[in-house]
Amino acid sequence: MALSAESTDPKPTRREQILAAAAELFARHGFHGVGIDDIGSAVGISGPALYRHFRSKDAMLGEMLTSISEVLLTGGQARVATVADPGATLGELVRFHVDFALDNPALITVQERNLGNLTDPDRRKVRALQRRYVETWVEVIRTSVPAVSEPTARAAAHAVFGLINSTPHSRHLDRDQMADLLTDMAMAALVHAPVGREGLQPGFSAG
Repeated sequence: MALSAESTDPKPTRREQILAAAAELFARHGFHGVGIDDIGSAVGISGPALYRHFRSKDAMLGEMLTSISEVLLTGGQARVATVADPGATLGELVRFHVDFALDNPALITVQERNLGNLTDPDRRKVRALQRRYVETWVEVIRTSVPAVSEPTARAAAHAVFGLINSTPHSRHLDRDQMADLLTDMAMAALVHAPVGREGLQPGFSAG
């Protein structure tokens, strides 16, 4: 599935077109409110013809959410591997997730709402990828803010995901302004808010 945060191919395949159309429909009407014929109509083919590409609507959702999780994980790991300074790494990680959310609002909405609609094997795979992505954030947060405890870093990562992933519901600013706002808010939260009383060390101020 072509995702704008990582994709370099300007011409999506038919399979990618189907997944993109399905994501828009699932985000707008809900997974159970969309039929195979609706997805086929959106890409200009008959519903039954979709079965040449996917065995079921469940399979579409599974590939969609697995792809999102893979892109986030590989993108996050790439930024950790290429940026040496811990503070700069945290900024790169935040901006990467912000860009993904702003450029793929339908996918973010589907991801937030439809984990429970996955088949058990797909759910386990997506959950495993998501856990690895969270742990990437936890490591970077604790390196950037050494006083923070591991549980607090993990809670902070999830809270920041919630902040950034709320963007499909916001249309108050243009894309670049929203990116700057979310990045600044997320960085402020991660640098200052995560340190609970149990995480404070002598000489460290939560500010």
